[in-house]
Amino acid sequence: MIRTLADIDVAALAAFDAIIDVRSPGEFAEDHLPGAINLPVLDDAERAEVGTEYVQGSKFRARRNGAALVARNIARHLEGALADAPAGLKPLVYCWRGGQRSHAMVTIMDQVGWPVTVLDGGYQTWRRGVVRRLYDEPLDHRFVLIDGPTGVGKTEMLGRLAEAGEQVLDLEALANHRGSLFGAMPGGQPSQKLFDSRLIAALAALDPARPVAVEAESSRVGTVTLPKQIWAVMQAAPVVELTAPMEDRISRILQDYDGFSRNSDLVAEVLARLPRHISKSQRADWLEMVRQGQTAAFVQSLIEAHYDPAYGRQGRRPIAHLPSYAVDALKQILQSA
Repeated sequence: MIRTLADIDVAALAAFDAIIDVRSPGEFAEDHLPGAINLPVLDDAERAEVGTEYVQGSKFRARRNGAALVARNIARHLEGALADAPAGLKPLVYCWRGGQRSHAMVTIMDQVGWPVTVLDGGYQTWRRGVVRRLYDEPLDHRFVLIDGPTGVGKTEMLGRLAEAGEQVLDLEALANHRGSLFGAMPGGQPSQKLFDSRLIAALAALDPARPVAVEAESSRVGTVTLPKQIWAVMQAAPVVELTAPMEDRISRILQDYDGFSRNSDLVAEVLARLPRHISKSQRADWLEMVRQGQTAAFVQSLIEAHYDPAYGRQGRRPIAHLPSYAVDALKQILQSA
């Protein structure tokens, strides 16, 4: 018997052995339920082909050709990704809005004998829940912001706190971006929708009764924007500022951005995006430093002329100033927050 689920959240996903997204790979890449696997019943080209025929040609031919493609693709999944799935597998299946694609898959899976569930309303049901949680309803979580000028080791501190058993929310990891001018990371950033889904999954793993350490960010991390309710909690959160000597900051930046700082073409591309108050001659001097291998001098000059003045304009008022190695002191602040 095919079961139907009218709503879904991260906790409810644990009841299923597999979350199966039958949308096209392009739809899946834009966003999907946490932990989902992509077993498309139509790939991107097939979906476009069937849709074009339906709109511009014959609706009957579109349905017939689509049915043939769907049948072949489902057979391929049964013989491939699902070939070793046990008889007791409990899958949740969804498509875009709980229509023909998911029902084609669950009909066959039900005939096989798997106790399959289809998400009513499909991915859109999930997305509505994400939007409600991140943009409409106040969050239950309490944050403590870890702040400090560029290079003091804020992300490093989050990792140490996590190792020590404290709760952390690493926004830069979820956004796949270091949150700075040179912050691009391999693989590129997720879409805004996928970033939101990652946030929901990360928040679900945190206990609202305990404070959460979060690196202080602007309202954007690279190309993604912090959702309204996340930003509201961050704006109201107490701030702890980390400090470190200039030489330590330079060393850490050179280590974290090693490949980037030695690529003059990439440096030139990023420097072109600096605010207008940074003169062309200053940018040219920085680029020449990189080309001459004077990366430490380049980083120090960039810190002094751009990063530190920008940090000073943020106007946050820390409740404490700690050296970047003071994990135990920061733990005490978190535990008393």
